Amino acid sequence: MQGLSASLVLIAALAVAAPLAVRLLDPVIKVPIVVFEIVLGILFGPSLLGWIESTPFTDTLADFGLAMLFFVAGNEIDFTAIRGRPIKRASAGWVISLAAGVGAGFVLAPAPEAAVIIGVALCSTALGTLLPIIRDAGESTSPVGTAVAALGAVGEFGPLIAISLFFSGKQVGTASVVLLGFVLLTGVSIYFASKARHTLFHAQVTRTLHTSSQFAMRSIMLVLSSLVVLSMVLGLDMLLGAFAAGVLWQVTIARAPEADRRVIETKIDAVAFGFLVPIFFIDTGIDFDLGALTSSPATLALVPLFLVLLLVIRGLPSLLAAPRGSTWAHKRAILLFGATGLPIIVAVTTIGREQGFITSGISSALVGAGMLSVLLFPLLALLQLQRGATTAPAAALLADSSPRPDQQKHDGDLPPSGASGSST
Repeated sequence: MQGLSASLVLIAALAVAAPLAVRLLDPVIKVPIVVFEIVLGILFGPSLLGWIESTPFTDTLADFGLAMLFFVAGNEIDFTAIRGRPIKRASAGWVISLAAGVGAGFVLAPAPEAAVIIGVALCSTALGTLLPIIRDAGESTSPVGTAVAALGAVGEFGPLIAISLFFSGKQVGTASVVLLGFVLLTGVSIYFASKARHTLFHAQVTRTLHTSSQFAMRSIMLVLSSLVVLSMVLGLDMLLGAFAAGVLWQVTIARAPEADRRVIETKIDAVAFGFLVPIFFIDTGIDFDLGALTSSPATLALVPLFLVLLLVIRGLPSLLAAPRGSTWAHKRAILLFGATGLPIIVAVTTIGREQGFITSGISSALVGAGMLSVLLFPLLALLQLQRGATTAPAAALLADSSPRPDQQKHDGDLPPSGASGSST
């Protein structure tokens, strides 16, 4: 009990210290807060100072944090914006990434299970991590932001499907049937939720929005826990249920008054990024096996190797989702955003390590590369966007056969000069 109490207090202290560190370094370099959370966990965890140790309770809170991160990702995806060309080309790029990732996995670890673990890790995109960065940069509704959202949606949902198929403990055929059943069930629920008006539900949400009843937040917890438990009962990864819960909540609340939706989004952010998600990233740092990573030069060398593979295997195929008329600066930004991965890497390597498919060294190297990708790639991508904003309008690069402006907006393409909408 004493160890748990100390760990809880120190984790809370680190969660407060992380945003202060971000603000301190902000005039010099913009570092995503998750990097500080993980690094602080490593620093105060067993790998270095040894002041904090994981406990079953903190691990459970961390699992809730990971689930909440994927709920937020599912809730924030604008499927209307990414439908059509963005999602199709992002999906094609992800399939290429998966095939290339598994191929690289066979080279690095010939066992089939290890190859799939490495391949799934290398084909992921950290949508939950990128969305706040894109939003803070004012790029959420820009064509590049739409492309990144499509890449992230596929780069998180695709790996979740792969994890559920190959690591559920069932035969692939049986797992496919179970997965199809889950997708159909949630798909039907989302369809009917999108068609219903939910008048009484929205009225109850409005009535309790500023009271202790908090009907909206309690409903979110019900939807999230129900789909997470359902996915676990079916032997699927819990993150698949969390992601589906976010999508289901988004369509359920879509017709509520806009002012109410904004208040609810603020409350979701408070619960997720003010409480649960920081615990997940700090706990990731606490569990990080720095000793296994530094045990040999060969293992340590895997970190830059995996970082380069993220750029090649995930970043290059992400260029398929670039809007028509993108400048080279825009394309470089999309490549870097697409290659940013961490939550899926943490999840899949944890499965691989616990089931004995990969060593702690490979697991730590993959997580280390994911941490560096979150640290470096979004920062470099934002610099490219700033450079792209100073170049000539991208529409000048379009041929006479370019789609009409209204088609470009629908397809996630860069708007022509003088068109309304976000400009990057």
